Parts: sequence; structure tokens; C-alpha cells
Amino acid sequence: MLVAPPFTAAERRLIARLRTPAAVQAFLNALPYNTEPERATLRSFRGVIQHGCAHCLEAALFATVVLEQHGYTPQVLSFESIDRLDHVIFVYKQDGRWGSVARSRDPGLHGRRAAFATPRALAMSYVDPYVDYTGRVTAYAVVNLAREMADYDWRLSARNVWAVERMLLDHPHHAIRTSDARFRRLRAWYRAYRAEHGRKPTEYRGRERWSALPPEFATPPPRHAAGHRG
Repeated sequence: MLVAPPFTAAERRLIARLRTPAAVQAFLNALPYNTEPERATLRSFRGVIQHGCAHCLEAALFATVVLEQHGYTPQVLSFESIDRLDHVIFVYKQDGRWGSVARSRDPGLHGRRAAFATPRALAMSYVDPYVDYTGRVTAYAVVNLAREMADYDWRLSARNVWAVERMLLDHPHHAIRTSDARFRRLRAWYRAYRAEHGRKPTEYRGRERWSALPPEFATPPPRHAAGHRG
């Protein structure tokens, strides 16, 4: 059953305009990333609109609320990492394939086109880009927020919705096991790339399945850059 919260007229107009995952991704790409300069936040859909910025979980909640109104299941995918810097994305199924909408400080952790056969296959597309100085994916979970947070106002609350984060941290995750040797190669490559080019890499295997990136990551890679193919 479609949930119809008490949206304002402006919110309804925005939701009506953002009818597809691609449209929501483009909207989030245009927002500044919420670096939480004063204090940590976890804003709802309404809070994202009011403050005009979003970090990863705030962006996932925004996408979930908007696309729920267009018939998409209100579900997110949560990643766990060895450095406890987890990532959360909105995920959807379209024409039998899985895709995502996401915002991040890292170019490779944004959205994916609906091109993956299973949620696990979608999650695996984030494993390589997750590796940086400290990160490595260890597990993932797909969570239906409408079911898990049925009695909590995670859509429109004017307050920080920390209960969503706590629920995701406590929710059982499926392990992702990857080669230690591959992980070490990826980390060494990442460090060398950052040292040489002064920016985060976008040249990963499967790059053609990524959604469009925010402007700060959209500059073409240097012609002499060595691409990573595993």
C-alpha cells in the first residue's frame, strides 16, 4: 500500500518532478555533500530539502521517500566496512534488474544503473571502489524501511532520525568475502593513484554501469592515467 505522508505543496511538486531513479540521482548530484561541519546529522527527506545538502544516509532516505511515491519499494542497502565507515544506498528493481541511487564523498560509491541480476551482484559492484586508505566491504544487507521502521517517522521528521542508523547497524548483514591479495593490490593502486593524480580514481571495472556522477567527479581522467582492471 502506498504511504502518503502529509507533504507540503512544494514537496509534492518536487516529488512529481522526480519520477525516476535517474532524476533523483541527478537531483542529489546537484546538492552539496553534507560534511557535517558543526555536528553530526541524520536528516529526513524534509530535512534534506530544508538544508539543501545530504550525506550518504540522508540521500538514501531522500531517494526512498521520493521513489516510494512512484511505486518503488522503500528499501536501502547497507554496507559494513572494516573501518566502520559504512555506506547506505537506495536500491530498486526495474524490469527484473537491480540498480541504486546514492551520494558519497567517493566517486565510485554513487548510483548504479538497473543492470544487476541480484542485490548481491549490485553490492559486489561497490567492493573495488570501496577500497581506499582504510575501507573494505565486509557485508551488506537489503532493508525495507517501511517494514522495519513502521512506527517511526523517518520520512518527514524535523529531528535527526538516529533510530534508522541504529536499526541498520543492528540488522543482520550477509558476509562478502574477497581475496586478500586483490584487496592489497587495490589499496596499493589507490594510494599510488592519489599520489600521482591528486584525486580519487574513477577508472574501475564495470564503470559503464555507474550512474552519472556529480560535477566534482565528472572531469575526464588524464590520458596517461593507468586504468585499473583488477
